[in-house]
Amino acid sequence: MKLKLNDKVLVISGKDKGKSGKIIKIDHKHNRVTVEKVNIRTKHIRKTQQGPGDRIQYEAPVHASNVMILDPKENKPTRVGYKMNDKGKKERFAKLSGASLDGTPKPSKKAAPKADKKDAKATKSKKKVIKA
Repeated sequence: MKLKLNDKVLVISGKDKGKSGKIIKIDHKHNRVTVEKVNIRTKHIRKTQQGPGDRIQYEAPVHASNVMILDPKENKPTRVGYKMNDKGKKERFAKLSGASLDGTPKPSKKAAPKADKKDAKATKSKKKVIKA
C-alpha cells in the first residue's frame, strides 16, 4: 500500500466524495484506511442498570482505492511514484509536482530558542484544562 499514517488524502468515491483528511489508522490485511472526520458512523449503546444509553460517533474505515494522496505543493490529488534519494533509500514522490512525500523534516528541539524561566512560569499559569 502506498499510503502511510498522517498522509493527507482526498476521498474520490462514495458518500463522502470530496472530503479530505489525515490518515489515522491503516489496516493492511483488508486494504482499508481510517481517515479523520470521514465516513462518520453512529453506534447506539443500549441502556443498562449500570449506565444510561448513549450514541457514539466514530470514523469507519474506507477502502484504500477510494482515496488519493494530496500533493504537498499544490494540494491536489496525485498518484504516488517511487525513486531512490541521495542516501540510497527508496522514497515516495508526487507524480503531479515531483515533490517528496516522505521528506518532510521534523522540527528539531535544538533549533527552538530557550525561554527565560520567568516567561515559562507566566505561560504555565495561563493554561486551562477543559474537561468534556
